[in-house]
Amino acid sequence: MIRDVLLAEFDHEMAVTHRVLDRCPAQFDWAPHPRSFTVGALATHLTKLPRWGEWILARDSYDLVLDHATATPPFARLPEVLDAFDHNVRVVRAALIATSDAELGAPWSLRRNGTTLMTLPRMSAFKTFVVNHTIHHRGQLTVYLRLLDVPLPAIYGPSADEPM
Repeated sequence: MIRDVLLAEFDHEMAVTHRVLDRCPAQFDWAPHPRSFTVGALATHLTKLPRWGEWILARDSYDLVLDHATATPPFARLPEVLDAFDHNVRVVRAALIATSDAELGAPWSLRRNGTTLMTLPRMSAFKTFVVNHTIHHRGQLTVYLRLLDVPLPAIYGPSADEPM
């Protein structure tokens, strides 16, 4: 089943992301460049990405302007980040379990102010906007951690700091 494949990948990538988030130092206001996220803002963004899964699985579309939630300030402490991330992962995981393969194959659209930007199967939207988007920003966070001399966890194999 498609759902089972997505669920296995989701579970793996979210577990790895939790391990990376767990390494965030207390320097939540540090950023490698003035136009970059701070550690806190990047960690907060990573906590929110799983929620895209809930929107994708529950709705036929998302409008970047009309549905955009008010920005919330970045979390200030690591326990807040981990609690929010774990909660969001649990909510989305339950929604994915409740979704049929037929629903995963249905079209889903990303819109901006009513104009459709793209339409793709819901499973592809989930993989792109939840799993791949998380992997992308998790990679950014690992660079931040390395620049701050924080040991990196093993991800897809051993890191220079941790064996598998």
